[in-house]
Amino acid sequence: MKVGAFEEDICAPIKVSPPPDIGGDSATDGEELFVPPLNFAMVDNGVFRSGFPDSANFCFLRSLGLRSIIYLCPEPYPETNNEFLKVNGIRLFQFHIEKCKEPFVNIPEETIREALNVVLDVNNHPLLIHCRRGKHRTGCLVGCLRKMQRWYLSSIFDEYQRFAGVKARVSDQRFIERFKNKN
Repeated sequence: MKVGAFEEDICAPIKVSPPPDIGGDSATDGEELFVPPLNFAMVDNGVFRSGFPDSANFCFLRSLGLRSIIYLCPEPYPETNNEFLKVNGIRLFQFHIEKCKEPFVNIPEETIREALNVVLDVNNHPLLIHCRRGKHRTGCLVGCLRKMQRWYLSSIFDEYQRFAGVKARVSDQRFIERFKNKN
């Protein structure tokens, strides 16, 4: 797990201007554009999920007042994103979960438990959970959180499938179904 804490302020607002051939629109001239990351949604009070955020999403993310980000991929966090975290005082928790495709699934249960401990600690809220697309790794972590919240499996799987779409994996759902929190 990698943890970082930073301070300061970065987020250049995106200015919305009308196309040159249409003329001005007073409703959007000079306003900031808040663009959520792919697959963004609220999970619970102070807990959000998404795909990988890029610089176009920084103003939106800043508006959430995030304290923490849980990143579920093994790849290093990009420098642009690290700078955004530093300037906005957002703490990064990185959990190295490899991309797994069926039939050779290897979702590390202990890593999911460690990430859940971060999610459950309200001192880390508001927080954003993300992986590459906000589907599989994020879906597994959120699914395990839902089990701890005593959701019905059918509801957990419905939520998982809403984000994974046609790429839903039976192996992820099996992992969620078999997951038992040892705390």
